[in-house]
Amino acid sequence: MTAIHTRASALTIRAGRRAIERVREQGLRPEDVHVIPGAAGGPKALGLSGLDKAIFGDWLPGAPQERSLIGASIGSWRFAAVASGDPREQLAQLAELYTTQRFAKGVSAAEVSRKSVLFLDTLLKGREETILNHPYYRLNIMVVRSRGLLEHDSKGRLSLGLMNAISANMVSRRHLGRFMERGIVHDSRLRAPVAKLVDFPSHHVALTPDNLMPALLASASIPLVMAGVRNIPGAPEGVYRDGGLLDYHLDLPFEQPGVVLYPHFTDRIIPGWFDKSLPWRRGSATGLQDVLLVAPSQEYLASLPNRKLPDRKDFERYVNDDAGREKAWRCAIAESDRLGDEFMELVATGKIREVLRPLNGPVK
Repeated sequence: MTAIHTRASALTIRAGRRAIERVREQGLRPEDVHVIPGAAGGPKALGLSGLDKAIFGDWLPGAPQERSLIGASIGSWRFAAVASGDPREQLAQLAELYTTQRFAKGVSAAEVSRKSVLFLDTLLKGREETILNHPYYRLNIMVVRSRGLLEHDSKGRLSLGLMNAISANMVSRRHLGRFMERGIVHDSRLRAPVAKLVDFPSHHVALTPDNLMPALLASASIPLVMAGVRNIPGAPEGVYRDGGLLDYHLDLPFEQPGVVLYPHFTDRIIPGWFDKSLPWRRGSATGLQDVLLVAPSQEYLASLPNRKLPDRKDFERYVNDDAGREKAWRCAIAESDRLGDEFMELVATGKIREVLRPLNGPVK
């Protein structure tokens, strides 16, 4: 008998306790979703382009309603693109702009910031009012306000501040509060979709035409890679940096009706940027119990160029070969349509009930 070969699943679906119970009972409908988080992670987000297009371009419009989009770094850029016009067109534009970025070896932080401003201007300039007045989407941008040595952009002081923060985080994540504060710059039409935040000093800032672009730039301003953004209009004075420093994968106490749908590039929730090498740091089971996380499977990743999603290390891997990097990235972007197609099939057929697995457990 001839063997029948089936293509491996492109997606991994994981969920918190309440989300598992809800979806197993009634499936997943667009009207169940009121919050969508977006993680930091730079070019990795390009590998979700097809999934984002399916969710925002095809699925969610089937049940138009008020929804919070909450993102750090590239997550906030993805969601600003979604809220700025036709989601499919704007997500494709974001992916193309990111792919075609080219940086000389040893490029300065000031130059990366300058190019990032041009990136945002090309993607969003003239669309600010569309984002702020979107009938359904409410944008929330995660930033951090620097303290101590992290307020400086001089390489020596900033490097020392980062080393101190990394050492303190090794002892306990709560010690990061000595180095930075959390900021949420959010659409004032709806409160941020999180319970009271007590883990770090945190403040909320109303999103306006004046602070939209500075907040987006700050949310992606990786220390030593980009310059900090000083004095976001309407926010406490200070130097603001990448929201992923504190909230890399948005391990937050989400507070909302229904399911938190999380299109993500990995099936693990890592609380902060400094926790990437600390496998015992995991997302809070209590805060994430309504989360349904949709991520590429290991089998899918193995089918991509270099057997992974695009990432920042590719700028080093393909040094002096930007054409090679762009080819690999465009391949990953094109392949990501498979992620969107599979998601749409799972929710349409109800098979999403059968593939659910538990999300990672609490911090130990």
